[in-house]
Amino acid sequence: MLILCRNNWLERSFQTMNKAILLTPFLTLACLSNNFTDEEPRILQAGAPGEASRSLDLQELTSIVQPTYNQADVDFMQGMIHHHNQALEMASLIQVRTQSTELYDLGRRITISQEDEIVFMRRWLSSRGEDAPTSEMHHEIGSQLDMLMPGMLNSDEMEALSKITGQPFDRLFLEGMIKHHQGALTMVATLFNTSGAGEEPDIFQFAYHVDSDQYIEIERMAAMLKARR
Repeated sequence: MLILCRNNWLERSFQTMNKAILLTPFLTLACLSNNFTDEEPRILQAGAPGEASRSLDLQELTSIVQPTYNQADVDFMQGMIHHHNQALEMASLIQVRTQSTELYDLGRRITISQEDEIVFMRRWLSSRGEDAPTSEMHHEIGSQLDMLMPGMLNSDEMEALSKITGQPFDRLFLEGMIKHHQGALTMVATLFNTSGAGEEPDIFQFAYHVDSDQYIEIERMAAMLKARR
């Protein structure tokens, strides 16, 4: 299922790239023609069978080459910030609840990567005039998110994790974080399976990075969990 989903993303990426490649000569010619005439350069787009051709200006051409974001992209970024915040809460428990250097290193990597990604997501939202959730907002609506966000631990699961130490903690943490990461993959898949979403270059690259990074971490954590059973 994940492989099929990734193939769809690659196909979409190549389609977007092909549009840019095909239109580049026209954009170049249009720019060159602008040096020799005062008229606004225009390109003809062939119509469907039986329909007349229509002219495109540079703004229309640029919009074809550079897809914009939509509400599904905004929802994805806002939701993923909350999702990452819970992962940071889980990782913060490691320092005082495990004796495993391996798990400690995993938690440190998760913390660094997800803090950086939260900064990126908040900047992406703010630069587009959209609301960027804070960690305080996450705590205020956390119980509601448990039921809404894929893979997030509910309050009982978080409480159980915070009350144990040693090997029991290690196993429960790995089980919970695997579930959490799988939820992130579901969110990415939902984004790319939504019409018109995930096409803006910044969000496409970010979502693809999240998927690849967390898929690798799931495999690593699954191996760690297997060694502890």
